[in-house]
Amino acid sequence: MSSRVRVLRKQNRLSLEALAERVGVTKSYLSKVERGLSDPSISTALKLAHALNVDVGRLFSDEVEPELITVVRADERTPMGAGAGPGDTRYEGIATGLTDKRMVPFMMHPPTDPADPPFKSHAGEEYLFVHEGTAELEFPERTVALGPGDSVYFNSALPHRCRSTGGRPAAVLVVIHDEPSGPADHVPTLP
Repeated sequence: MSSRVRVLRKQNRLSLEALAERVGVTKSYLSKVERGLSDPSISTALKLAHALNVDVGRLFSDEVEPELITVVRADERTPMGAGAGPGDTRYEGIATGLTDKRMVPFMMHPPTDPADPPFKSHAGEEYLFVHEGTAELEFPERTVALGPGDSVYFNSALPHRCRSTGGRPAAVLVVIHDEPSGPADHVPTLP
């Protein structure tokens, strides 16, 4: 139960102090519950479940919550966007069934077409990791050449675009982290 309370508290973006206040216990007592040093009474467990917006059974279950761990096999990625033409970027969603996530991971296969796609930008941060092939990440003032194993982390408000530079489309892992101050249902647009 201890680690589950901590995970659910963090998922709800609550500090230890804020959750303790909602439940009506001290911060030190809640800390002991989270560290497994104290077991809450049924009454406190019910209050914890209510404050964390979960059924009380989830606090006591030995099973790992399916929404806390998501495995997506390479052949289970979800095709995203058009990407049908030879000059189109192809996207494959990762963990698309997982709700309430703070990061948006996907595989991107940028085109090798010499035509310049438009620069795109969005709120948040972005991480690119080249898994296969070679690619070029272009900003208005700078171009970064990337090979297998290379990565880039940047503020995604900077206008950017990506293209493959080898004979075939590269495979690039992209992870976008959206600004937490944005609407809860807002999902960043694909680069």
